[in-house]
Amino acid sequence: MIEKEQIFAKLDELEEKYIDFWADICRIESPTNNKAAVDKACEYVVRKAADMGWKTEVMPEGVSGNPVCITMNGEAGGAPVILSGHMDTVHPIGLFGEEAVKIEDGKIYGPGVMDCKGGVAAAFYAMEALAALGFNSRPVKLILQTDEENSSRTSEKRTIAFMCKKSEGARAFLNLEGSASGKACVERKGIIRYDVEVEGVAVHSSMCYDGSSAIREAAHKIIELEKIQEERGLTFSCGVISGGTADNTVPEKCNFTIDVRFKDYEQMNFAQERIAQIVSTSYIGNTTATFKVKSKRPPMVRKKRNLALLEELNSIYENAGIGALEPASRTGGSDAAYITECGIPCIDNLGPEGGYIHSRKEYAYLSSLKESAAKQALAVAYLK
Repeated sequence: MIEKEQIFAKLDELEEKYIDFWADICRIESPTNNKAAVDKACEYVVRKAADMGWKTEVMPEGVSGNPVCITMNGEAGGAPVILSGHMDTVHPIGLFGEEAVKIEDGKIYGPGVMDCKGGVAAAFYAMEALAALGFNSRPVKLILQTDEENSSRTSEKRTIAFMCKKSEGARAFLNLEGSASGKACVERKGIIRYDVEVEGVAVHSSMCYDGSSAIREAAHKIIELEKIQEERGLTFSCGVISGGTADNTVPEKCNFTIDVRFKDYEQMNFAQERIAQIVSTSYIGNTTATFKVKSKRPPMVRKKRNLALLEELNSIYENAGIGALEPASRTGGSDAAYITECGIPCIDNLGPEGGYIHSRKEYAYLSSLKESAAKQALAVAYLK
């Protein structure tokens, strides 16, 4: 059995190396809709895994980036522990400037430093520390997702199927989205996004009273939808709208999207009924509208097996002197929801800590990389 003091000492020794690794993978900018860019980021990590002598499996994917499973101790007996993160980001290439990554005042700034390349760097860091100490008691897998940010819409869930297949029989699944101090996620909202198309009657704007503006109709629908915004419950948010052809024409068409967040399937069903009711109602007259699902992600429902896993982890962490984690809920979605539906014990948000994800100000604390790696290494080494 490896002693916890050995793990901490090895992590201290490797810290500078993995801060560099973290910066390197974030410099390889990889927005979800750019397959070549996502593949390039994954290929960097695959080369590093090969250098360590670990097995790598890459699933060829025609539209999204190619998801990856890296396995350490593949010949060991027992159930594996799965570490997982995603290599795609929301940031367009170049958003952060010519030098995408900046390190100053104990923080790292750049695309995906917290969501979610920091978690991937911490996983690799934990795995190398354990390998260097001769740990070979169980298999460890690192799964890299490639279209998480759009709910795996571009791959039509093929990347999700790959992740779930590679996680079969796992003792635990640790998802490495960015962390909040002292907390671990055991519950997340599900997400459904809809495209809505509104059709009105176009006329010259000087005779607007004879027409039916699709934009005005869409505005009424959006106002009705966005009346439901509950922090811990159901939310409707319309984030993109387009319509019209000219300043002097009453618009015939308007399109908008709806982002729905829900904590359970009862809320999901209510949301679908509410959308159908509002979309089918013509608020100004002489308009019609249709809607269709754009993407869908299930909720991560609070489960006893996930709470039991967190209780086990907290016992390990307290014995190691790093403090227990409080079970928490998050309003965003993640791939942990699919694993929870597969019946595998799962904890989310064990990556580095930071803030302002999905913005030009995204950052993470440098010290939190080692903290994340320690939580992962201890879990792998000491879970029964």
